[in-house]
Amino acid sequence: MRRHLKKLSQQKSLQVMALLGVIWMFVFNYIPMYGLIIAFKEFSIIKSIAEAPWVGFMHFVEFLEDENFWLVLKNTLGISLIKLFIGFPLPIIFALLLNELTSMKFKKMVQTISYLPHFLSWVVLGGILTTWLADVGIINDILMGMGFIDERTNFLADPQYFWGIVILSDIWKELGWSAIIYLAAIAGVSTELYEAATIDGANRFQKMWNVTLPAIRPTIAVLFILAVSGVLNSNFDQILILRNALNESASNVVDIYVYQVGIQNARYSYATAVGLMKAIIAFILLLSANKIVKKLNGNSLF
Repeated sequence: MRRHLKKLSQQKSLQVMALLGVIWMFVFNYIPMYGLIIAFKEFSIIKSIAEAPWVGFMHFVEFLEDENFWLVLKNTLGISLIKLFIGFPLPIIFALLLNELTSMKFKKMVQTISYLPHFLSWVVLGGILTTWLADVGIINDILMGMGFIDERTNFLADPQYFWGIVILSDIWKELGWSAIIYLAAIAGVSTELYEAATIDGANRFQKMWNVTLPAIRPTIAVLFILAVSGVLNSNFDQILILRNALNESASNVVDIYVYQVGIQNARYSYATAVGLMKAIIAFILLLSANKIVKKLNGNSLF
């Protein structure tokens, strides 16, 4: 105990800086958790949380029995799992290939171009995509010019194209930005490992596979665990911008459902119950993914 107190005394400045962050997190992340209690009450804005009557698990059961439950679940899991299996490995591959570029000028240009979409909001990108994907948009012009389609199609008006549009546009927006952390991890790989591989006669692909990839495996493991825990998140901003009445059957995900049924209709208790259920499932997925990844390769989040 005395040793710990002495260490704290030696790190006064660092402890004060950390304490400010802890206080901020407590005030804005933990105190508001008291509001989760309304998931078990029938809350109304004309009454306080304490005055609202208890209803137990009524809102949770109502959500599970809702006629839209399976549609919402299918769309959420469908979009998120495809994003996970396609969108997660692509930044890794992109970072590995980018690291192999020998021309620094060209490398910086590629990085800048790939990062740019990340800094545009979905409101801006949604407007661009809506214009491009309209029946008079540039996508139709290109596809018709190449002979892939015979007649013009409003892609956002057809539910069968919605998942593909959401997934591809998300990859386009976040690919370069998501690769940054992998590039940082790659930069930390010892050059001695590459020199040893060169002496052993390894080519560039073999170095990438046997040196670079194993070296960044801990980073990949941590980010994969976090990605699995967020599998019920379908990027609310993106889907809200791209959805419309015609593609509703493919665009109605959990976050949109909560927004429509819970927030717009002022059913705050119901919205909180659905959000709490989603958070609990995400926590279970986090623990499960962490345990599985730790058992497979020894790397984990905690």
